[in-house]
Amino acid sequence: MLSERFAAAEIPRLLLDRDAWHPYPTATERKPWQGLPAAARARCIAAGETDLDFAWLPLPATVFLDFARNGDRDRFQKLTFARRRALADLVLAECVEGKGRFVDTIVDGIWAICEESYWGVPAHIGVQAAGVGLPDVTEPTVDLFAAETASHLAWALYLLGDRLDAVSPLLRQRIIFEQHRRLLDPCLQRDDFGWMGLGPAGQRRVNNWNPWICSNWLTTALLLEEDEGLRAAHVAKILRCLDRFVDPYPRDGGCDEGPSYWGRAGASLFDCLDLLRSGSGGAIDLFDEPLVGEIGRFLHRVHIDADYYVNFADAPAAVYPDAALVFRYGQAIDDDDMTAMGAWLSAREDAGGKSIDSTGRMLRSLFSAADIAAVPGRTPLPRDVWLPEIEVMVARDTAGSAQGFFVAAKGGHNDESHNHNDVGQFVLYVDGRPVIVDAGVETYTKKTFGPQRYDIWTMQTAYHNLPTIGGVQQLPGAKYAARAVACEVQADAAQLTLDIAAAYPEGMLNRWQRQIRVDRGTALSVCDDYELGPKAAGELQLSLMTVCQPLETSGDRLRLADMLLSWEIPGAIVAVDTVELTDTRMRQIWGEQLYRLRFTVAQPPPSGRWQLRFERARA
Repeated sequence: MLSERFAAAEIPRLLLDRDAWHPYPTATERKPWQGLPAAARARCIAAGETDLDFAWLPLPATVFLDFARNGDRDRFQKLTFARRRALADLVLAECVEGKGRFVDTIVDGIWAICEESYWGVPAHIGVQAAGVGLPDVTEPTVDLFAAETASHLAWALYLLGDRLDAVSPLLRQRIIFEQHRRLLDPCLQRDDFGWMGLGPAGQRRVNNWNPWICSNWLTTALLLEEDEGLRAAHVAKILRCLDRFVDPYPRDGGCDEGPSYWGRAGASLFDCLDLLRSGSGGAIDLFDEPLVGEIGRFLHRVHIDADYYVNFADAPAAVYPDAALVFRYGQAIDDDDMTAMGAWLSAREDAGGKSIDSTGRMLRSLFSAADIAAVPGRTPLPRDVWLPEIEVMVARDTAGSAQGFFVAAKGGHNDESHNHNDVGQFVLYVDGRPVIVDAGVETYTKKTFGPQRYDIWTMQTAYHNLPTIGGVQQLPGAKYAARAVACEVQADAAQLTLDIAAAYPEGMLNRWQRQIRVDRGTALSVCDDYELGPKAAGELQLSLMTVCQPLETSGDRLRLADMLLSWEIPGAIVAVDTVELTDTRMRQIWGEQLYRLRFTVAQPPPSGRWQLRFERARA
């Protein structure tokens, strides 16, 4: 889609020369920085002051080795991410204040980062020929954070070049040398990085790595590459790589990685397209492509309320999108709902929401603040959404309101990016608060993306709102998928029907037809009509994950906060498991525990019909 519209031979003519491209004012141009809103200026300076005495301590080899030795990726990442965040904060504080107060700490930070053996993280080092362990400095490889680091340094040099030169001209030379060695040359010379998607046909579809790395590669090439021919060559190759992300993307815009990864999937695609439009003076403009608009709209289509979003796969339930990015994306695709959501998100950021971690995005946020403030904020909250390619349904009682029932459910398959074995999963929120949930994912470790991924409880069918057949759960792989999927929407109801039998090993089920139906303002019902296969043996069990402590009211009823759950499952014994949460990432969302309801039928008939019903409890 991209490289055919803008052929490689045309790129040199379309790009602005490097010296002519001026995406933001530099630190020496004081008036634009002084004209920023006072609150934004104060936040920038305060963030820089926090890091004014930042200690650029060494990154120990033994900490890098954590991943190889015990699977821990977090200890090293906290150290290296803190460095990059400090540098970005210091650079912007100096630009805003303009007094030279932060320059020496910035210089120390640039030098320390240039001295690092590897700009990426230990979990991604396995692509090197030497494998997992310490990095081989003779084989620079490009992962997410090597590219992100390059972008941080490129912006630092662009914004503060004159002030860095005043300290020593060798700083500029060092940055450019390291950029070529670690990012620009490998990206131009190699086609075998998996995230590029340029390898043999039939390889796995690329995910968020592709646009995320491309956005930082593009930033660095446009800002720092002095040879205009090479600069155009980088842009042409980036377009080829982005095609591998865009061309197979679901036409409904659905992100099977979830809304948190949208922030580095669809949102990073926006970063790329925004840079291309800016760096070409508008000549390379792809925002008229219908798919680009659909990718953007995914975010507000899966918004539940406040910070809650539909969180299938490895997505957390609480997400904090970049407000300025959402706002500018909405403007670019001429979508008033998305623009208004950006303004709504901005108010939440100002009230203490999560911060932005990219220098380029921080710049966009600063220089968009005044425009965002002029737009009334609101979140669209559409009543019904059906994404037929990723097979996700969203339904609520009333458009524009979080009050009442909100239901999301999915079909799909078990080879999605960041897959959980969760075909047929659903969640229920009421009045914007979670009731039946998707637990999400714990802090990543070596195990998360290794052969033992499905040993982790959060990835397993038995810890989703799904059946387990004689102790057998769903399996990973594209063939383990929903069948006969249909979504029906009416004024007073919405429902998803699907057969999830094929998501289990062959022979376990002949049929497991699930109907998830919300009668607006009244109830959610889940009906499972099953027929066991020849290999099925033993008990049937249905799991439900809830954040609410279940309270029994009778033999076939439980109270979940303000909701009443009733069921018709002949012969079922109900047990409640307390799932203690020890992972910090999950505790920040759910608290100290979740609860799992297990409905177990010890001797199930060969076929049957089960039903769950959720309705408001009477006072």
